[in-house]
Amino acid sequence: MAPGTLVHVGEKKAERVVVRVWAYNQSELIEKELETVDDCLVFKDRPDLNVWINVDGLDRVEVIEKLGNCFGIHPLTLEDILNTGQRPKMEDYESYIYTVLKMMLLSKTWDEDLEEIIVDQVSIILGPNFLLSFQEREGDVFGPIRERLRKPDSRLRKSGVDYLAYSLIDSVIDYYFVILENFGEKVEDLEDELISDPTPETLHTIQRYKRDMILLRKSVWPLREMINGMQKVESGLIKESTRIYLRDVYDHTIQVIDSIEAFRDILSSMLDVYLSSVSNKMNDIMKVLTIIATIFIPLTFIAGVYGMNFEYMPELRWKLGYPAVMAFMILIGILMFAYFKRKKWL
Repeated sequence: MAPGTLVHVGEKKAERVVVRVWAYNQSELIEKELETVDDCLVFKDRPDLNVWINVDGLDRVEVIEKLGNCFGIHPLTLEDILNTGQRPKMEDYESYIYTVLKMMLLSKTWDEDLEEIIVDQVSIILGPNFLLSFQEREGDVFGPIRERLRKPDSRLRKSGVDYLAYSLIDSVIDYYFVILENFGEKVEDLEDELISDPTPETLHTIQRYKRDMILLRKSVWPLREMINGMQKVESGLIKESTRIYLRDVYDHTIQVIDSIEAFRDILSSMLDVYLSSVSNKMNDIMKVLTIIATIFIPLTFIAGVYGMNFEYMPELRWKLGYPAVMAFMILIGILMFAYFKRKKWL
């Protein structure tokens, strides 16, 4: 297909496409769900308002295309929005700044004790007085931001859309800390299980956690470049006062990366501990079996000697022969057991 051809690439995660708008300044707030994309033209002609339009669901290409035409978005940007396999990045188109990142949420599985990480792509377009955000489904981490928008004295209401863009990115990254905290608790429980009684299920859990860390790492590492680019981009769309907050987000990203690398090292060491534990457990089993076999070797020898049935064996006709042999065999077993105990082999 030609560059800029609009095709949704990815899984359909929303039953319907929902377009919501928040138009605000310090004294006024308009919050509503748009019935058609054409309704956004009303807010485009209001330069006195900052406009945030959020789209949940990307499978209806015509909605994304109309919204792009309304705000003058380049077809290549719209193509990237519809392709949900994008790597986190930032692109400066002079009239707007396009950023894409991965939002992660925790969701309960069929087993209530297990949680899985849901990864959705979030695209953000920052314009002169508008901000467009595109998500794969309803449900996100932006609830606190919406609550702050409803308060007239909040910084969001007093600031421009560049501060809103920072707030959205910051919310996504802050939720990474929630995921890592939850992950840290699980790792502690897994360490206790690993020391007390490792099982094959423990190995499966370690492997699953390693996959989660790889997923997190792939989503977070490019964020460092993206936020650094937003700090340094020569664009009037981002005010100098907002760049200070972007530096703080950059620090949070570095902390998340450090935590991920630490957990990766912990999981690698846990895998080594598991293999060592299984090996030690097998060694203990083999040691017990070897000791039992060693004790029975002389007893088997004695039983074999007196089972040869030679005619001239004096002990066979001795009245106390059987009790004497049994007592001798028991004595040998006790002495060998005591010797192994003294050597601390048992």
